[in-house]
Amino acid sequence: MCLIVFAWRPGHAQPLIVAANRDEFYARPSLPLAQWPDAPEVYAGRDQEAGGTWLGVNADGRFAALTNIRDPHQPPARKSRGELVARFLNGSLPIDEYLADVNGRSIEYAGFNLLVGTRDELWHYNANHTEPTRLAAGVYGLSNAGLDTPWPKLLKAKAALGAVLDDPQPEALLDILSDPQTAPFADLPDTGVGLATESLLSSVFIASPSYGTRASTALIVSADGTRLMVERSFGPHGGRLGEVELNL
Repeated sequence: MCLIVFAWRPGHAQPLIVAANRDEFYARPSLPLAQWPDAPEVYAGRDQEAGGTWLGVNADGRFAALTNIRDPHQPPARKSRGELVARFLNGSLPIDEYLADVNGRSIEYAGFNLLVGTRDELWHYNANHTEPTRLAAGVYGLSNAGLDTPWPKLLKAKAALGAVLDDPQPEALLDILSDPQTAPFADLPDTGVGLATESLLSSVFIASPSYGTRASTALIVSADGTRLMVERSFGPHGGRLGEVELNL
């Protein structure tokens, strides 16, 4: 998952609103959003290569999502980051205990941001830092750096999310995620991948022959615990493959 914008609003009728794009090589096999046969309390897409996921919820109200940290110089990882989301959704540890365990083993993974939450709290952990953060109410964004790092696509998506929060509908959230416009060269970050790649990755929705946005997900969590999730999946050049809607 490479872009997540979300509104955390404790006490609101819809306390959590999420719009998220997963960007990945098209050749990496994955399954769309569904209930997991081997862990029926989990509802998420699935990476078929390593068995984890990039975003999901569970039957008890847990939520988790992940982005990577873009750093071409980091050493190879021993484990897939997607298991961090899957383990939280499939477990029962309180968030602080879970993140303390993740913090102690973060060196096993390539760089990542992890969001984990329940009906009552939402936390962020960045593997380059040492302390998880319990988030206050607000509108936030994650791409492939720290929380709210002002990359052009993150600023654009956050502003678009703020504009629909009075009546957040799945279609409006998915529209935010569909923007293919790249940023001007002068506004691009320098993460060590070269100007052409920085430009390709600077749009909210990424499309190319080999790499791009594979899934766009809208999640609306209501105060009564019900969740509405809509996921659209895509293939090479951004071709639309399907859509899944779950009411939980």
